Amino acid sequence: MGKDTIADIITLIRNADMNRKSIVQIPLTKITENIVKILLREGFVENVRNHRESNKDFLVLTLRYRRRNRKGSSKTLLNLKRISTPGLRIYSNYHRIPRILGGMGIVILSTSRGIMTDREARLERIGGEVLCYIW
Repeated sequence: MGKDTIADIITLIRNADMNRKSIVQIPLTKITENIVKILLREGFVENVRNHRESNKDFLVLTLRYRRRNRKGSSKTLLNLKRISTPGLRIYSNYHRIPRILGGMGIVILSTSRGIMTDREARLERIGGEVLCYIW
């Protein structure tokens, strides 16, 4: 785990999804907890529970079931992309928040009122740092 916790949890979820794992264990921080709440609310994750192991707290995510196509290979359900990095911060006002797949995906933003999706930020008319895209 590096110093970029958001990139670490995105990588953990993406790797588990590509390797057809149904359960992911990620370290618990306030930022990861808020991002996971958004994933749960938007339907990208089925279930979330807290787990404590050797004085460390973890979030255990249950990923949604993927359909298999006829050839037996499974299609990845989650596509996650980190946008703003510690070396290059990307900010956007509420007019210029990007729409992912015409509104089918979500953009997670860090605003002055907390971490929220692009729809919530447009409704509240606030901008912020663009953390990641999920579709």
